[in-house]
Amino acid sequence: MQNITVKRVPHIILSYWVIKIASTTLGETGADMFSMTFNLGYEHTILIFLAVFLVLLVFKVALGRYTPTSYWLVFTATAILGTGVSDFMDRTLQLGYADGSLILSSALLITLAVWYLSERSLSVEHIPTARAELFYWAAFLVANTLGTAAGDFLSDGLGLGFSESAMVITGLLVATALAHYFTRISGVFLFWVAFVLTRPFGATFGDLLTKPVNHGGLDLGTIGASVFFAMIMFTALLREARMEKVKAD
Repeated sequence: MQNITVKRVPHIILSYWVIKIASTTLGETGADMFSMTFNLGYEHTILIFLAVFLVLLVFKVALGRYTPTSYWLVFTATAILGTGVSDFMDRTLQLGYADGSLILSSALLITLAVWYLSERSLSVEHIPTARAELFYWAAFLVANTLGTAAGDFLSDGLGLGFSESAMVITGLLVATALAHYFTRISGVFLFWVAFVLTRPFGATFGDLLTKPVNHGGLDLGTIGASVFFAMIMFTALLREARMEKVKAD
């Protein structure tokens, strides 16, 4: 009989959010690196990372359990793919960040509704089956794409700039954290709010590092910024792997 108590995903603790922000920032700089610095364009970047995402997803789901490396590789693939899709919707399809954000918000709500109707749960810490994990990753991919579009809407669509957008998003994240600790608002709802918000937080931070000075950035380049955040993720994953080994022992 299948053991449905096997841990497939990590617990949502502070270290999760730290690695997530590093991963989402890497997703922003990584997608820009492939699409613009390497001049592959949005379409080729999307196709490459869609294939990478699907291969990593199949491996992760078939593995049937949580390991830091397999999990965060899939997650980072959704971050890079989501950035590429968001930019494609805005710049190639010319939908604009506002309409793109509205479309992606609707897609996320539909994905969550189908997930709930199928599994009768939207828990992000207790994923008992392969089917539930597929819903989990589908929602994460849409939410990452939405977060990118929302961040770009704040910084470009509303003209706030990267640093001002980061301040607004930081304020919203603080409010979400306070709501978690001091109100009875659904923890599942607050998780998805925080999940979407940390995506533009990482994206705007990535833009701040990579964009030219005359566009409000620090002009560090996509390659250097991507290597920097990859090193942060690698260090965090080593620590996470050691913690998981200690728990197993």
